[in-house]
This record gives sequence, structure tokens and C-alpha cells, in this order.
Amino acid sequence: MAKISTNSRRAVSAVVFASTLVFSVSQAGAVSLSVKRACIGDYLSYCSAHSVGSSSLRQCMRDAGPRLSRGCVNALVAAGEVSKAEVSRRSARR
Repeated sequence: MAKISTNSRRAVSAVVFASTLVFSVSQAGAVSLSVKRACIGDYLSYCSAHSVGSSSLRQCMRDAGPRLSRGCVNALVAAGEVSKAEVSRRSARR
């Protein structure tokens, strides 16, 4: 069996993640497309062990909060997933 490179694994993971996102849109509490686009890198970096749409993924993203990209955080605020006050409070703790 051929050895799969790290880049190939990442590409496959991204395709699987994107496919999962498409099917999860119809679930209650589904995350917006803008959040999915803005946060895919953060998901792959910090929380890919959790299923899309799961409560464990939401908790993982909360725990990763200080490390999330600005684009992801802005998309989460715009979608109402987190408040600006919460972001400010967490930023002040750093």
C-alpha cells in the first residue's frame, strides 16, 4: 500500500469535512455557510475529531476560542453563535 502524504491527508480531510457540511445544513441548529467557510481551517486545526453539528464540536470551538482566527470569530459573531461581549470578555483575559 502506498504511503499517503500529509498534504494528501489534509486534502482528503477537507473534502470529507466539506461533504459533511453539505449534509449537515438541514440539521436543526445548522451553522451558516459563511461560518463554515471562515472556520474550516480552525476546525481542521483544533476540532476535527468532533462531528459537525455536535455539541462536542461547539464545546471544542469554545475551548479553542482564544486560538481561533479573526475571520472565524467574526463569522461566529455575525451568525449569532457568540456575542461580541463574550469575545471581548475572553480577549481581556489573555
